[in-house]
Amino acid sequence: MKNLLKLEEAAELVVAVAIFHQLPFAWWWLPALFLVPDLSMLAYAIGPRAGAAAYNLLHHKALALGVLLLGWGLAQPLLLLAGSVLLFHTAFDRLLGYGLKHSSHFKHTHLGVIGAQSASA
Repeated sequence: MKNLLKLEEAAELVVAVAIFHQLPFAWWWLPALFLVPDLSMLAYAIGPRAGAAAYNLLHHKALALGVLLLGWGLAQPLLLLAGSVLLFHTAFDRLLGYGLKHSSHFKHTHLGVIGAQSASA
């Protein structure tokens, strides 16, 4: 199941790149904006509940898809850029095992604990 989920994330990564490729922006915009969603981690300075809420908002695929659909419907390349960056970033994070955060601790995610040793290792 784990490999199937990783394959799904890799497919979403490819879709995000394909969407980005159709936009009128230079190639370097995607890597330049890649870490922007991680600025949401700054909310952890307020506390774990605020940090998790901000992080989860900017790392939720529904937001990425909503921004993409809004950009497509309004024919706005900047919204399409933002949506493709969000989708690319979240798919890449999930591919590496970083999930949505629980408010208990930054390392506690919906995919498990970040950095935890697997039982098979």
